[in-house]
Amino acid sequence: MTMNNDHTKSIRYKLTVLNFLEFFVFGAWLLSFGKYMFSTLHFSGLQIGQVFMNLGLASLVTPALFGIIADKIGPNKVFAFLHLIGAGLLFFLARQGSYEGIWWLSLLYLALYMPTIALDNTISYCILERNKLDVVTYFPPIRVWGTIGFIIATWITDIFGWGINSYQFYFAAVISLLLGIYTFALPDCPPEKKDHIPSFAERLGLNAFKLFADSKMAVFFIFSMLLGAALQITNMWGEAFIHDFATIDEFKNTLAVRFNGVLMSLSQISETAFIITIPFFLKRFGIKKVMLMSMIAWVLRFGLFGIGNPVGIGLVALILSMIVYGMAFDFFNISGSLFVEQEAKQDIRASAQGLFMIMTNGLGAIIGALGSGYVIDKFTHNQIKDWQSIWFTFAAYALVIAVLFAILFKYKHEPEKLGDIKH
Repeated sequence: MTMNNDHTKSIRYKLTVLNFLEFFVFGAWLLSFGKYMFSTLHFSGLQIGQVFMNLGLASLVTPALFGIIADKIGPNKVFAFLHLIGAGLLFFLARQGSYEGIWWLSLLYLALYMPTIALDNTISYCILERNKLDVVTYFPPIRVWGTIGFIIATWITDIFGWGINSYQFYFAAVISLLLGIYTFALPDCPPEKKDHIPSFAERLGLNAFKLFADSKMAVFFIFSMLLGAALQITNMWGEAFIHDFATIDEFKNTLAVRFNGVLMSLSQISETAFIITIPFFLKRFGIKKVMLMSMIAWVLRFGLFGIGNPVGIGLVALILSMIVYGMAFDFFNISGSLFVEQEAKQDIRASAQGLFMIMTNGLGAIIGALGSGYVIDKFTHNQIKDWQSIWFTFAAYALVIAVLFAILFKYKHEPEKLGDIKH
């Protein structure tokens, strides 16, 4: 029994390190990237939006492509390869200062990094199942360490002041290199012989487009895309916004400005808290009301930024904005995924999830990146940004989406159906 317990602890420890480092790499630069381009490289709002658009572009194709390759040669090898090559690209990204160089290198890097998120899950599931450990029981507490890794990386980058220089990419490159090497120490997950390996089109969710014939699902996916446009806006502009208070004597030495990355990371801490409330809210209120809660939370997220500043009541507003982020993000992403799982027929569930990802993290992210960049430039005059108008514009967008969704999305809540979903 002791030997079995020790073996289980060993497996959990190895997978915890894997998940911790996977999102540590992302947290080392994602939240501070916009601030770096804004404050140090002096890119325009549209240019920064176009760079962040690469998150969406990379989510459209390469996760499916490398998923197919992983089915052929094994996920461990592909995961390690992507992080080792990614480390090199991060190193070169750190040495770039031009818009063209940043755009192309970030696109290439994200095209390699985004597939590793799904491969991280694949490796974790494989190792747990091969060791006869229940995925539902063991994976969630392992995965939460990914969020913790993201938060700690954000803190380190912020505390050392790397968020406004290229050191953040050198830092991420070193961790990516270590993660690639570490992967070879994990138990192998050789390719499994399957009766049916999903095609590239199926992995992209293309055969799930038949769901658009159902008006309820068509409305859901369209609003998923529109709300997906909001997902990365504060990741792009949050730190840049708070850092910009450093130009005002009253605020420049406040803790919120000096450690804006730490303040922003409260959003990820909120995520870990709200995610455990989803089953209760879904059972009690149903998908439509939960999605509406998410949309109203986005209105509050942006609106509180609009009235926030680094001191007094303004600081309270910023902290409240970080807290509601957990509801805004989780109630949309996780609940939406569960809704797709519930409504799609079994033979197209994987494709339907792929379609949901395309609409949110693909097309939605592209729209959000370009649209937010345009809004930023619209309210920038003589290099000074009218942040209040910017955030209120985003809040108004989220409010319009919420009102239209409430009117157009027709859905009858059936609590008993949710009991059939095991996650």
